Amino acid sequence: CQGPGGCRGGRKDMALRCAAWLVAGRQPRCPRLPPLAREGTVRRSSAAKASAVKITEKAGREKILTLESMNPQVKAVEYAVRGPIVLKAGEIEKELRKGIKKPFTEVIKANIGDAHAMGQRPITFLRQVVALCTYPNLLDSPNFPEDAKKRARRILQGCGGNSLGSYSASQGINCIREDVASYIERRDGGVPADPDNIYLTTGASDGIATILKILVSGGGRSRTGVMIPIPQYPLYSAAISELDAIQVNYYLDEENCWALDVNELRRSLNEAKAYCNPKVLCIINPGNPTGQVQNRKCIEDVIHFAWEEKLFLLADEVYQDNVYSEGCQFHSFKKILYEMGPEYYNNVELASFHSTSKGYMGECGYRGGYMEVINLHPEIKGQLVKLLSVRLCPPVSGQAAMDIVVNPPIPGEESYSQFIKEKESVLNNLAKKAKLTEDMFNKVPGIHCNPLQGAMYAFPRIFIPSKAIEEAKAHKMAPDMFYCMKLLEETGICVVPGSGFGQREGSYHFRMTILPPVEKLKILLEKVKDFHIQFLEKYA
Repeated sequence: CQGPGGCRGGRKDMALRCAAWLVAGRQPRCPRLPPLAREGTVRRSSAAKASAVKITEKAGREKILTLESMNPQVKAVEYAVRGPIVLKAGEIEKELRKGIKKPFTEVIKANIGDAHAMGQRPITFLRQVVALCTYPNLLDSPNFPEDAKKRARRILQGCGGNSLGSYSASQGINCIREDVASYIERRDGGVPADPDNIYLTTGASDGIATILKILVSGGGRSRTGVMIPIPQYPLYSAAISELDAIQVNYYLDEENCWALDVNELRRSLNEAKAYCNPKVLCIINPGNPTGQVQNRKCIEDVIHFAWEEKLFLLADEVYQDNVYSEGCQFHSFKKILYEMGPEYYNNVELASFHSTSKGYMGECGYRGGYMEVINLHPEIKGQLVKLLSVRLCPPVSGQAAMDIVVNPPIPGEESYSQFIKEKESVLNNLAKKAKLTEDMFNKVPGIHCNPLQGAMYAFPRIFIPSKAIEEAKAHKMAPDMFYCMKLLEETGICVVPGSGFGQREGSYHFRMTILPPVEKLKILLEKVKDFHIQFLEKYA
C-alpha cells in the first residue's frame, strides 16, 4: 500500500507485521487495503514471504557479545555490597509496593554506607557553597552567609567561564588542590604537602582504581601481586580482578580487635613470591568492614615493612573523621612516614585517599575525593596525568564539595558555630550508635562483635549450626549468604554476608552499617537478635 498509513508509505512497523503474517499464512491487516484486496495480496505474495524469511533469519542472528565472548576479567568481578542480596531486597520492595503481605512493612537497607539515604542531614555550609557555585545568581541573595559566598567565588574563579559546568584540568581545579594541600598540612601538624602531588578524583574509588591500573604489569610469575587485608572492602578485589592482577591476602587478627600484624604480612608476602611479583600493599584505616583504628606503632611497622620489601603503599583513609573509641586516634600514613625520617620519607612511594562520601559529610552522590601521591618517579607522574586525562576530569560539583571538606568555616567566621554544631552532632551520634551496636550484639548468644573503634559498620561473627551449613550447600550458597538471605526474607533487614569481604575458613560474619537513626537502629538490632535466636533453634 502506497498511502501514508500503509506499509510502503513509510510505516516500517506495518511492513514487518504484514510480512510476518504472510509467512504464517495469515491475512495482513493493512489499514489502507479493503478486505478483498488483502485476500489478493495473500495469494500474490511469494516475494513478500521471501523477504519476511530474511527478516526472521536476521532477527535470530547470534549476539556478538555473550557471556562466552565478553571480557573474562569483567565477568570475574564481584561486588558484594551491591550483590545478589541487594537485588533480592529490591524484588521484595516491589512486592511490598504491590501489596503482597510480608512479616514486615519495609526493607531496611543496612548494606551500604549511604548516610543521607539513612536519614542523616546534610551539612548546611557545604550545601550552601555548592548551591552558590551551581547557581551564581544566588551570590546576590542576603539569605547566604558571606563566608559561603567567599568560598563559592574563589571556586568559580578557578572554573572555565566562571561556571561549574565547564571541564576542569584533569588533575582538578588548582585552587581546590591548594586547599587540599593546606588541609593535609594542618591535619598532620605542619608536614609539608605539595598541591602538585594532589589529584582530585571521582570519589576515593576512582583514585584507588587509577593507581592500581598504573601499577599492574608483567605476566606469569612476574604478574603484579596486590596485598589486601581480609576482610577487605570489595572495591579492591573487584579492581584486581578487572585488571587481571594477582590478589594476595593477608588476614587481620579478629581475636585482637582486627589488628594488623607485620608477621602476617611477611607470611603472606613470602608465600606470594612463589606465584607472582607482590609490589603493592593496601591498608584501610580506619578499617572497612572491620572498624579498627591502627595505632602509631602498627603504622610505623607497616611503613618499615614496605620500605624493606620495596612495596608501593596505598592508604585508604576515607574514614579518618570517624574515630569513636577512647584511646584511639587517627594517624595518617603520610605524617608517620615523615616523622620516621628522610630515609623513609624520601623513598617510600605512598598514595593516600580521602572522600566526601564518609566522615561527617556523607555526601556520597557528589562523588568527590582526592589522592595525594608522593615519591613518584617524574616520568610516572606524567603517565599518571595522561591516564587521568582520558576521563577528562572528575565531576566539578564533587570537586567543589571536596573543597568545603578541606576548607570549612574557621573560628571567627559567621558560619562556624552552626558548622561545628552539625559536625559534632553527626560524629557524637555515630559514636553512640557504634557502642549501642557492639553492646546489643554481644548480648545475643552465638554472636560476637569486636569494638567498633571507627568507620561506620559492625562486622559481627555469627555461629551457624552444621544443619544450616548443609542446607546452604544444598541451595549452592555460602553459609553466611544463606543466613543473610533468611534474615532478609523474614525481617526485611538487608546486610552483606562476610564471604563478600573475605574471612578465615570456617568463620562467618555479616557487615551492617550503623547509620540508621538511633530508634530505627534499636528496632533493627532487636529484630536481628530475635531472628538469630530462632535460627539457632531451628537448625540446632
